[in-house]
Amino acid sequence: QVQLVESGGGLVQAGGSLRLSCAASGRNLLTYSMGWFRQVPGKEREFVATINWSGLRLYYTDSVKGRFTISRDNARLSVYLQMNSLKPEDTAVYYCAARPRLTAPRVWGPEEVETWGQGTQVTVSS
Repeated sequence: QVQLVESGGGLVQAGGSLRLSCAASGRNLLTYSMGWFRQVPGKEREFVATINWSGLRLYYTDSVKGRFTISRDNARLSVYLQMNSLKPEDTAVYYCAARPRLTAPRVWGPEEVETWGQGTQVTVSS
């Protein structure tokens, strides 16, 4: 079982940057693919980005490509989401997620997630 704790959310102006962190604990962490999702009130939780165990295979949803970067530090058991050029439409609660390792990076659905973090609010003002 994996446990996830996010940090790093906050309020930022449009065009600004934030870095989210996700600290993982538990067994066999390297067997998991890690990812980030986000959710706004009244909408389904949506996939943002994923990274495999080596950190070399990444996948992003189209709306964040070129602006967000996902990374992981296996020595620190952490996953990060660097968010640049933030837009008001990026405002959401961001969740760290873990699922059994994917053979190839792709979009996941929320139903595929094994473990969620508690979420961290990101608010981008215009």
